[in-house]
Amino acid sequence: MPIQQLPDHLINQIAAGEVVERPASVIKELVENSLDAGAQTVQIDVVAGGQKLIRIRDDGGGINKDEMVLALSRHATSKISSLDDLEAVASLGFRGEALPSIASVARLALYSRTPDQDSAWRVEADGGKICDAIPAAHPTGTTVEVHDLFYNTPARRRFMRTERTEFGHIEKWVRRLALSRPEIGFTLSHNQRVVLQTPAAKSIEEQRQRIAKICGDAFAEQCVVLEREAEGIALFGWIGLPTFNRSQPDMQYWFVNGRSVTDKTLAHAVRHAYRDVLFHGRYPAYVLNLTMDPASIDANAHPAKHEIRFRDGRRVHGVVSQSVSVALQDTRPGGHNVAPIPMTRESVFHQGSMPLQSRPSTSGVRETLAAYRAMATAPSLADVPENATEVPPLGFAVAQLAGVYILAENKDGLVIVDTHAAHERITYEKLKKSFDDRKLVRQPLLVPESISIAQSEADLIEQSGRLLANLGLVVDRTGPTSVMVREVPALLKDSDVESLLRDVLSDLSEAGQSNRIEDAGDDYLATMACHHSVRANRLLTIDEMNALLREMERTERADQCNHGRPTWTSVSMSELDRLFLRGR
Repeated sequence: MPIQQLPDHLINQIAAGEVVERPASVIKELVENSLDAGAQTVQIDVVAGGQKLIRIRDDGGGINKDEMVLALSRHATSKISSLDDLEAVASLGFRGEALPSIASVARLALYSRTPDQDSAWRVEADGGKICDAIPAAHPTGTTVEVHDLFYNTPARRRFMRTERTEFGHIEKWVRRLALSRPEIGFTLSHNQRVVLQTPAAKSIEEQRQRIAKICGDAFAEQCVVLEREAEGIALFGWIGLPTFNRSQPDMQYWFVNGRSVTDKTLAHAVRHAYRDVLFHGRYPAYVLNLTMDPASIDANAHPAKHEIRFRDGRRVHGVVSQSVSVALQDTRPGGHNVAPIPMTRESVFHQGSMPLQSRPSTSGVRETLAAYRAMATAPSLADVPENATEVPPLGFAVAQLAGVYILAENKDGLVIVDTHAAHERITYEKLKKSFDDRKLVRQPLLVPESISIAQSEADLIEQSGRLLANLGLVVDRTGPTSVMVREVPALLKDSDVESLLRDVLSDLSEAGQSNRIEDAGDDYLATMACHHSVRANRLLTIDEMNALLREMERTERADQCNHGRPTWTSVSMSELDRLFLRGR
């Protein structure tokens, strides 16, 4: 075929293949336009899963009569006007493709009125043919109606799923949009039945109610607010406690400058922060909003704007990971900072004197019990005055069950503590602090290890030599596809060097940095902590049990052991009364 200029209508239909995948993507694009127009309420009506009708109504600024036909033209937008605007995009929709693309594969009607206009106007488009604006009845704002989606592209229509499936995708996107803008009210109806209605949420408590409606009551009850700003990056949102985890990453929402995105750097940063408080194979849940200079983000990385690129991904990764990690430090009984117990050389928690061995040490356990006896305080709740307010969160021990669980009483009722899991977390945190306080020590290998890798990986090693050295790895390139590992972190001198290096390279190529060395070191320390913790069937005195409870209240992340198992739970008096039918 000879080279020829394609007609505008066919160009729009080709663009629709990138922007309009299904009814849900139509709603995403139109609602984002409403948000950019300053809408405070958005109403979404859907019929037959969006195949017959999609109607988006907002109370935003509207479109001027003279610009309505232009709004349905290709590459026409009010969001940008120059290359400088494109490099610092602050709006959700800016490509000028959504409306003409939708109009090319559906029958579209656009109603709009600006605050300074006496009446509203309507423009219709059928298969890409645009009619002139005519007067219409409509309040201030905009309504877009999309009828018979893909009616003129049968091939695309055949790939549509069932009505239930398509509406499931719509509901998913509306929930995401409602999470991204809590100050906006959303209403979603399907076949004239309201499915989701979220009023505007201004206060923290109102936002928590919206979180509960979208993510469920269980998440809202087991999440904490995260709010932090560092290095020009503001992070706000809700992170689930480690006890609330999922079998798959289906409740992880990221919003960057108000845009819903999926990003490997951000996901990796949060996963690293949860690394030693989650059970293996489980995933955290969170709703996080990141705000930063738009010039530091490439929002044009995906036709549908699902993905972004950071100019300095390493800095973003560090801020996010540290912010989430700090928020998780207070996942302990009481959830407040308590002055730590001064460490002495004789204390069992000072791990500098603990032998680095993999088998349990009976002398270490004996020293643990001696330390508990020395730290014991407040023998029972009965000794505390009734009007006292300083009862510890875990209360005071009353007994030990089967040599495994500590039974304690606090002001609310019964507290049950897993002795081994609790002591394991305490020991692990002390070990990490002990090693963090020291400088990284590298261990030269007696026989340097030669490893064959891909040429791209060898190039990456050359580019990341300083970063690898900071991680404790000294690696030299010896050929186009071969490297020589000469030094490794002293703590990991007995590890599989080749696997460790390949894992680090995988992280560097994916997220721009790697935490494999730190994670491997933490795994080693976790094994040490497990082997040096109080074992099951070890009988403790009341004083020893109380000392363990007090230490838990001082230890970061004490709600879980380093394997992600819970260390304690509680049963309130009302639950006990209900169990025994008291008061009935």
